[in-house]
Amino acid sequence: MKPQLLIVDDEKYIATSLRYAFEDDYDVLCTTCPKEAYQLLSENRIDLVLLDWRLGEYNGLDVLAEMKKQSPHTSVIMMTAYGTIESSVEAMRRGAYHYVTKPVNLDELHLMMKKALEHHQLQTKLEQLHQELEELKGFDRMIGQSQAIQQVFSVIQSVKDIDSNIFIYGESGTGKELVAHAIHHQGRRRLGPFIVVNCAAIPENLLESELFGYEKGAFTGALKSKPGKWIEANGGTLFLDEIGEMPSHLQAKILRVLQEGEITPLGGSKTIKLDVRIISATNRNLLEMVQQGTFRQDLYFRLNVIPIELPPLRERQEDIDLLITFFIKKYCSKMNRPLKSLSGQAKDMLMNYDYPGNIRQLSNILEYAVALSKGQVIQPSDLPLLIDQRQPDHQQSKSVIQEDEASHNSTQSDRVEIPLGSSMKDVEKKMIEMTLKFCKGNRTQTSHILGMTDKSLRTKIKLYEID
Repeated sequence: MKPQLLIVDDEKYIATSLRYAFEDDYDVLCTTCPKEAYQLLSENRIDLVLLDWRLGEYNGLDVLAEMKKQSPHTSVIMMTAYGTIESSVEAMRRGAYHYVTKPVNLDELHLMMKKALEHHQLQTKLEQLHQELEELKGFDRMIGQSQAIQQVFSVIQSVKDIDSNIFIYGESGTGKELVAHAIHHQGRRRLGPFIVVNCAAIPENLLESELFGYEKGAFTGALKSKPGKWIEANGGTLFLDEIGEMPSHLQAKILRVLQEGEITPLGGSKTIKLDVRIISATNRNLLEMVQQGTFRQDLYFRLNVIPIELPPLRERQEDIDLLITFFIKKYCSKMNRPLKSLSGQAKDMLMNYDYPGNIRQLSNILEYAVALSKGQVIQPSDLPLLIDQRQPDHQQSKSVIQEDEASHNSTQSDRVEIPLGSSMKDVEKKMIEMTLKFCKGNRTQTSHILGMTDKSLRTKIKLYEID
């Protein structure tokens, strides 16, 4: 993807000339109006700005100040036909990366822009790293007071400074990557890189080149050399997520790297020494896979030196309340909403749900509720419909089949099949469609069965374009 360049000059022919000069290397946006420049800056990921000093009635320095306020890390190069030492100093003081005079020398400007872009990318990376370190400091993102999770915290403290291979077990959504992050950022390797490879997300034919890297000409399309994830992780930690999905031919190569402590990029002849701590994770039963011959036993024992097993959320009942509070605060802040709370019935529903998708599912549920709830108190009707409403004391908590057997003497199944991986919206849409069908289109009965108001049902039918 090309970096984005914004050119702001009130002389249209100059802006057009600059566009033609740089459009091969940049995705270029042009405007003659400062107000439009502000809008473009807010709507796009602008990496670099070429800004004229005089923009009709506007002073370029004032425009510069507003731009830096709006996007502090975007590099701005000022252009003017009236350059003085004083004006140059003032432009730099207000946040300009540099200052050029007209007529512009395109070769010099191109070189300056390249350096300004590198400066912007460095500032952006530093900001991202700062945010990551702030988020990952201590165990801030790992919430819980249950004995099960406290045991995990204790193991993390014990292993954070050693280089033994660590294997994290747990169902999907239990927070395996968070544990890997915590081990890395709490330990002595925290100043080194933390590289994540999701073995299930990368196509099998690309996974080897992603891990090992390649030399120019190693295969068709290898137009230049590329370091692999092993090399990127040198001096730090490589997290191999979903290691159970690793193809068998790559398992042998991974084992060799662990044994030798070095790799050879594809198409290369030179070996590279590695200093990498390996953390692996899976939601599959690897021991069973070993017995079935689909995962190498020798690799299993190499990786599984220190196992950490994450409990599912249903076994951490006392942590659910803390997690609910955390996620509501998180999403209210993220969406710039006033802090919301749960009604008693909504909280009871959340506290008594089994969470087959674990913490990730609870997070998704509360993101949904914060986004769609209209009032300050989240009601049961604001929660996704897959929540199992099992509280016997509430009429709305009866299951669909119980409610409908009483009024319809139905023989239909009390289950709606939801494919694994469905989004929350897809699940809710399907539940509404199936319940409407069961009630023969009667919206009053449908809303009663689903535990929502008629108004909420009408809104969701319109939102999902249900016939």
